[in-house]
Amino acid sequence: MIRELTCIVCPKGCALKVELEGKRVIKVEGHTCKRGITYAESECTAPMRTLTTTAPVSGGGIVPVKTNKPVPKELLFACMTEVNKLRVSPDGKIGDIAAENILGTGADIVLTRNVKI
Repeated sequence: MIRELTCIVCPKGCALKVELEGKRVIKVEGHTCKRGITYAESECTAPMRTLTTTAPVSGGGIVPVKTNKPVPKELLFACMTEVNKLRVSPDGKIGDIAAENILGTGADIVLTRNVKI
């Protein structure tokens, strides 16, 4: 199977062709640097994403949050469900951890802005 991707590691946006045998990467073409190979392998075998969203604040309102490191792509919606259950403190500050180790991924949910009510 051939999968076509656009590399997002640098601004060049190389058009990659990845040859797969099952979930195993056989060959990567179209990259101009080794980072393109690493990206293609990761994206085809275990895609990861940084979750950026908003979390509810105790007493009303919302605050922007994100994971402090990427989580498996297949867990994004489950992570969103957990974030929606949170109630962030009204005195929360940028960088505060709203939830540790979400769904056992090792990633924390952190505030990306001070809470203002």
